[in-house]
Amino acid sequence: MALMVWDNGFSVNVKEIDAQHQKLIALINDLHDAMKTGKAKDVLGKVLSDLTDYTVYHFGVEEKLFQTHGYPEAVQHKREHDALTKQVLDIKEKFKEGKAGVTVETMAFLKDWLTNHIKKTDKKYTPFLNGKGVV
Repeated sequence: MALMVWDNGFSVNVKEIDAQHQKLIALINDLHDAMKTGKAKDVLGKVLSDLTDYTVYHFGVEEKLFQTHGYPEAVQHKREHDALTKQVLDIKEKFKEGKAGVTVETMAFLKDWLTNHIKKTDKKYTPFLNGKGVV
């Protein structure tokens, strides 16, 4: 069973961003599946690495849209991105060093953070970007 399921409640009405959010949810589900089935460390490590890399890529796309269109809350939004990026990179590094595993708590953190970030913080930019013709 998937840890997260995409529904229209996640939509920010920007096609490219919605597709990226769906990909992030799929990667979190892949990581969760790998953790639950006790996949070998290298498989779990690759999925965690893919999630980390895609998160950084996605945040860059959002931030470029903010810069291009002059989104007034861009600085605060980027702070949230930076905080999560640091946390995810720390998880990845500790996992790589064998100092921590991917746990149920880690998965709950990722799910809750992504859900709250999309449904609260990201939804704030929907009217602004849509008003600039970004759909």
